[in-house]
Amino acid sequence: MNSDLHSSPVIILVRPQLAENIGMCARAMANFGLSEMRLVAPRDGWPQKTRMKKGAFQAAAGATDILENARLFETLEEAVADLHSVFATTARERGQAKPVHAPSVAMAEAHARIGKGERIGLMFGPERTGLENDDVALASAIITFPVNPQFASLNLAQAVLLTGYEWYRHASGEAPPFVMPAMSPPAKRETLLSFFDFIEGHLERARYFFPEKKKPVMIRNFRNIVHRLNPSEQDIRTLRGAIEWLVKRGRPADAAADEPPANTEN
Repeated sequence: MNSDLHSSPVIILVRPQLAENIGMCARAMANFGLSEMRLVAPRDGWPQKTRMKKGAFQAAAGATDILENARLFETLEEAVADLHSVFATTARERGQAKPVHAPSVAMAEAHARIGKGERIGLMFGPERTGLENDDVALASAIITFPVNPQFASLNLAQAVLLTGYEWYRHASGEAPPFVMPAMSPPAKRETLLSFFDFIEGHLERARYFFPEKKKPVMIRNFRNIVHRLNPSEQDIRTLRGAIEWLVKRGRPADAAADEPPANTEN
């Protein structure tokens, strides 16, 4: 979680209705380094009664610091007073002369503005109705999500999650949280040829190449499978070691059933 409150946007939940949704929003915020939540006139008040508070904290799944430090405001005007720019999220066209951005564009702008020392807010409306026109009127620009127009409604926490993801993508430079461990270099041709000689020799002894006239095609097909995998030196060493172990340990016991009966005649 980001300890510097001024280095990320403020999440403003306007008239939220359900304690669980507030908790899930906190969880989504923590996922993407957003740490400051402001609540405007939540329906059931804040801090909430024991039962509702429990629901919010359970839904937060560990992001309790955000809930404990959430600030309560009676009006949206008070909640945005100290901010330089505010983005309002909505799925509906509002007939207001404001820039309309997808989350990726809006968060790129937010990142640039925060880099200049500005404070940025992201507004999300109540679950049932979304932001009202008067709420949107307080915003600098609108964020709308590229969703199916036949089903454009998003859960409150989903909207926070999508916006938070785009924020963190810009703030982190899109660096993945972890990378694949370094592999050994690709196998050399001499390693592959040695492996082919080894395994094809065992296949020959096991009478795999049948009928004999198809042997060249079967060998080429097998080698091409390995080549398409582009194995590393370690891959080939591992495969060879596993096959050597199987050969040394012998075939499964039921393979004896395929053998011709032993000659018991004197």
